[in-house]
Amino acid sequence: MTLIRSQLIGFGHYLPSKILTNDDLAQIVETNDEWIRTRTGIVSRHISDGESTSDMAFKAAQMAIQTAGISVEELDMIIMATVTPDNTTPSVAAKLSNRLGAKFGTICMDISAACSGFVYALTIVDNMIRLGQVKTALVIGGETISKVLDWSDRNTCVLFGDAAGAAIVRAGEGNGTAEDTGILATKLYADGSHYDSLKITGGVSTTQTAGVINMDGKEVFKFAVNALSQASEEVMAMAGVTSEQVDWVLPHQANIRIIEGVGKKLAVPDEKVIVTVDHHGNTSAASIPIALSENYQSGRIKKGDLLVLSAMGAGFTWGGALVRL
Repeated sequence: MTLIRSQLIGFGHYLPSKILTNDDLAQIVETNDEWIRTRTGIVSRHISDGESTSDMAFKAAQMAIQTAGISVEELDMIIMATVTPDNTTPSVAAKLSNRLGAKFGTICMDISAACSGFVYALTIVDNMIRLGQVKTALVIGGETISKVLDWSDRNTCVLFGDAAGAAIVRAGEGNGTAEDTGILATKLYADGSHYDSLKITGGVSTTQTAGVINMDGKEVFKFAVNALSQASEEVMAMAGVTSEQVDWVLPHQANIRIIEGVGKKLAVPDEKVIVTVDHHGNTSAASIPIALSENYQSGRIKKGDLLVLSAMGAGFTWGGALVRL
């Protein structure tokens, strides 16, 4: 039985050149390197210095297109996951389509699912490819979270960084088994009862301001480990694989304690869990595609590897994807 599979054929990432270390933050807010490291695992993060979300996304997209070995004209769709767009409208994706030189009629949209954005976008693209509506798509997660931080709040400003990550997804064929290359399973969730637990306080129809991040850290932590583990287990069960068969577990890079908690819940050894939060911080929708790109470029993640991706963010939204490269 031949099936259409959505195959990830190229990756790209971009991190601003400005690096903010924990010691740098100690000059801004009451904190120190040890306090941040022990609670989050973060050592440094990149901060945009005049670069917009679309600027970073453009550079990540260029890299993804190049590594995939395709031309921009082959793109049928550009989908951008972000909560920090250049403008309320038009979409960052539309801006990128023009800047990249995409062909007339290329589908463009932004989605807002916070830190779950890349997994949400990947799921949308997978469904459109399998329905035959799209053949080749550019999926991007990008954020300038530094623009919505309260730099006097040490519980939030130490956590986040700016960046963009991208992937090229193309229609391929498979036999309908877990040995196929491509996206094998996806699952999305949301629970709006946690709306106020993690949010950006501004909005067009409310304050007419961008606002700042406000977070109930204990509530988010408690929910995240279970949500990420649930999503991972669900997509593995859908594809009929066990955690022992998975080569890499790649949770959203929010906090080292959450990442380690997911690894333990899935009974996966530490060496199989991808960690980039130490030098990126939490880059929201960008964290998973950046980790994919960095580890693929370095040769750590290879063609044929089986990965379980999971993310959870404001909303609460969360989800998982099982992918064989």
